[in-house]
Amino acid sequence: MSTRPPLVALLAGLALLGGDSAGRLPSTVRPAAPMAWTTGADGIEWSEVPLAGPRAVRRVRVVVARLDPTRLHLGLEWARTGFGRPAWTVERLDPAATFAVNAGLFVDGTPWGWLVQDGVERLPPGKGPLSATMAVTRDGRILWQDGDDLAALRGRSDVRFAFQSYPSLLVGHGEVPTALQTGTAIDRTHRDARLALGRDDDGRLLVALTRFDAGIPGADRLPIGLTVPEMAELMAALGARQAVLLDGGLSAQLALKDAEGDLHRWSSLRRVPLALVARPRSPAR
Repeated sequence: MSTRPPLVALLAGLALLGGDSAGRLPSTVRPAAPMAWTTGADGIEWSEVPLAGPRAVRRVRVVVARLDPTRLHLGLEWARTGFGRPAWTVERLDPAATFAVNAGLFVDGTPWGWLVQDGVERLPPGKGPLSATMAVTRDGRILWQDGDDLAALRGRSDVRFAFQSYPSLLVGHGEVPTALQTGTAIDRTHRDARLALGRDDDGRLLVALTRFDAGIPGADRLPIGLTVPEMAELMAALGARQAVLLDGGLSAQLALKDAEGDLHRWSSLRRVPLALVARPRSPAR
């Protein structure tokens, strides 16, 4: 396959990125048009819109999925090859699933931070004040914990699954952490394809995936997009009150089914070890 179109898109993207002063925090990152929500499979809505903001943001689109956890059965999939390498992509989505996204972060092919599957702790907690944890109880309730003090969550016997990620974009009731704006804990100027998970005041999960919009086939997968602070602003504009980044760049991928059962995929260039997957909630669940 020729590499010329992605290379052309990459050069065009780098030219666009040169227009902003390094380190300047934007104040206008938001959807460029009202969100028109499309009804997907049961418990899922989604929308895709271009973004407005600084010059480097105007060639970026965002795909947003809104999930109602009361109507879905959520779970984690940890996929590895026989050699222990990451193996999950949206192309291997279970036919019964209606939504999936790569979850958390990973280091050397292994998920980073606390990982619980089927009530069993698989990996210990990671350390970092900007970390966040999403846990789901056996009766389907979502528990969200800001920070790395997970003593209370680890002491619960009803946690069915949980994972950590980093850094938090929004905490409390939509506040941007101070360290995200002024600290050195993260790179505040690097641009990349971004993926974030959050929840709104109604308890719905929000998943936002950015894509470079170059109008060239395959260019949307290139790691060009928002800074971390810009992603925080976008999640706030989308209505999230708590939010955290998931692994972005070449890892960012998402799949969902529409109301007719047709699959929509936003693929990546990298296999990942962990996925958050949703299936229809049966009466027994």
